[in-house]
Amino acid sequence: MKLIEKTIELEELKLMAEKNMFSLVKAVVDIKKELMVVEMEMHADAERFLLERDSQQRDLWGINLYPEKYGSEEFIEYDSMINLRPNDGNVTRGVDDEKIRQKVKEVVKKLVKNE
Repeated sequence: MKLIEKTIELEELKLMAEKNMFSLVKAVVDIKKELMVVEMEMHADAERFLLERDSQQRDLWGINLYPEKYGSEEFIEYDSMINLRPNDGNVTRGVDDEKIRQKVKEVVKKLVKNE
């Protein structure tokens, strides 16, 4: 598990994805603090890690990154059990609110660099 507060290179994400048979990197994004945790077995592990560091549940969203699809809409997959929060109005494993999806995308774009 790796905390990303500044940036991560796309190449590093590609190496992480190569270790995974599905060619993806799991991530949890804190949309308020604008950081993310990558490379964990389960999104819930990173969720717990961030909650222990004063993140708020409402700000945490689980995603999957597909480094080989960087630059396309398929780069980010909004799918995680931690997103399922019916009491907060999110009734799927995705991110139902378009504004929140856009904020997740902005944070990922800020943190993942391809140089």
